[in-house]
Amino acid sequence: MFKINIDIETYSEASLMDCGVYRYAEDESFEILLFGYSIDGGPKKLVDLAQGEEIPPEIEAAIHDPTVVKSAFNANFERVCISEHLRDSPRTGYLSPIAWHCSAVHSRYIGLPGSLAGVAKALKLDEQKGKEGKALIRYFCMPCKPTKANGGRTRNLPEHDPEKWEHFKGYCLQDVAVEQAIDEKLEAFPIPESERRLYVLDQQINDRGVRAHLGMARNAIQIDDVFRARLFAEAKALTGLDNPNSPAQIKHWIGEISGIEVSSLAKDSLDPLKERLDNLDATRMIEIRQLTSRSSTKKYQAIMHGAQEDDRIRGLFQYYGASRTGRWSGRRVQLQNLPQNHIDNLDLARDLLIEGDLETMGIFYDDIPTILSQLIRTALIPEEGTKFIVSDFSAIEARVIAWLADEKWRIDVFKTHGKIYEASASAMFNVPLDAVTKRLRAKGKVAELACGFGGSVGAIKAMDKGGDLTDDEAKRIVQEWRAANPGIVRFWKTVSQAAMAAVETRQSYELPHGLRFLYARGILFIELPSGRRLAYPRAKVEPDPKYGSAGISYYTEANGQWIQERTYGGKLVENIVQATARDCLAEAMLRLEDYGAKIVAHVHDEVILEAPKDWTVEQINEIMGETIPWGEGLPLAAAGFEKEYYMKD
Repeated sequence: MFKINIDIETYSEASLMDCGVYRYAEDESFEILLFGYSIDGGPKKLVDLAQGEEIPPEIEAAIHDPTVVKSAFNANFERVCISEHLRDSPRTGYLSPIAWHCSAVHSRYIGLPGSLAGVAKALKLDEQKGKEGKALIRYFCMPCKPTKANGGRTRNLPEHDPEKWEHFKGYCLQDVAVEQAIDEKLEAFPIPESERRLYVLDQQINDRGVRAHLGMARNAIQIDDVFRARLFAEAKALTGLDNPNSPAQIKHWIGEISGIEVSSLAKDSLDPLKERLDNLDATRMIEIRQLTSRSSTKKYQAIMHGAQEDDRIRGLFQYYGASRTGRWSGRRVQLQNLPQNHIDNLDLARDLLIEGDLETMGIFYDDIPTILSQLIRTALIPEEGTKFIVSDFSAIEARVIAWLADEKWRIDVFKTHGKIYEASASAMFNVPLDAVTKRLRAKGKVAELACGFGGSVGAIKAMDKGGDLTDDEAKRIVQEWRAANPGIVRFWKTVSQAAMAAVETRQSYELPHGLRFLYARGILFIELPSGRRLAYPRAKVEPDPKYGSAGISYYTEANGQWIQERTYGGKLVENIVQATARDCLAEAMLRLEDYGAKIVAHVHDEVILEAPKDWTVEQINEIMGETIPWGEGLPLAAAGFEKEYYMKD
């Protein structure tokens, strides 16, 4: 036996959407209903576990055999669920991911959709996912509402509708067939061994999880409920309205007492509205609405839903979640978009939350929802006897683009003082580095954030948080930044030309630092310095109706649809730079694991380790900043800190 394709159908009273697969499968109500499989592309077979059948001993042995490949679409689900099904002792971990192949990851690797049905359609397979699946899953895989008609039961079993059950079995087998067909199609585009190793590490990190302070999360939810109830009562007393949450009622009330017609109560319209009001009651009502509109506890609720018996949250990362660059995306708690910490005394605020002391919090802080939001990171804590070490690449994207574009003065900056905002302002405005004022540094920062991937006036103004730049000033900043960075400007054009030439001529085009552009089987590939490839399916060169010049279009998934999208030199450079930065993080993570580090999370360009007390930040920063074999000349550096909880330094 070389390979086994697997698809399962399961039941649990826990919500998979809310809890994630680890908590879902840990629930005492969990069971595997159907186990569909095929050995080495042979006949599809089904084990009806719900009706007493058992997984054959040879299949169970294959699941444990590291030489037999287990393939599934979103294989993490199958691996975790089967781990729980086969578990006959207290928790000892999950099945090793080493011999598991995820066809969903493989699909995203070549730019295809993230769903089984989406991939089957995009590849125009003869085998397509059954359309009746959602209804059957709702019927058999989730608790049902007790009614008089169903005898008050809370679950549908096979005997409650034998015909539907037979359809469900056929649906499971059809998924096996679709997965087999996808695997066969994707064999022409093998995943590099380096990515296979990284996938295994990703699964190990997801299996490991990160510990959460559940008392903090619970208190945050309770405090938010009390605070909102008080604000609701205040709003009701202030306005006399039956429902002071109703936008229509609030608009009418403000109009009556202030004479000002309110057209919108959207978040971005509230501050301008307050400036127009000269009525204290109306102003306070808008302040109450601002306070209650802030979402401060959804992340805490996600922590509570996902935490398992050992207080750890698992499955927080989706490997290859961003198919365009290969970056990870977040799941449930979404560590990638947590609010930053801007509280002066973070320890005090956190201690008050741990104590559940709303009254004292109210003395120190007016805006309780914002305080709760900023404390979310700090609810993640290391295991007893360890500490968090957090290490973050410094200005990684700016370093990568300087290296790829051979912008020598920028590389020199990163090899010395590293102050890229000041250095950029110095180059743009032709002043000595030590003469760069705060105002010039701010312009340099805006330019760095906005211009690296071809951004112009619109990007400058979007990055200008003060909002005081005119169009003419923004235009001058763009011109000055581009004049100071001719290598990067050339790089946009060079990348665009190489990509279009590869599509049109079907030949390979190489650029410095190992970048290569090639076209195969309808896909434009950009080979990165690491050897990993970015994929643009059904790529072709055609005129851009907006700009008139030729450009590349390709197919991608957006909002669940397989659509055509256009790209250009600056955007391709952005993909290349972000993907290369991701590969730098991947190299560092693999090195850290080889060193014996225990990575529990990673966010953008940052790793979070659960480390022994005697480890130092300097040790980890040094490993992060080591030269990468394929990145000779790329000046990497990392900075970090250690803490008894997670935070944004």
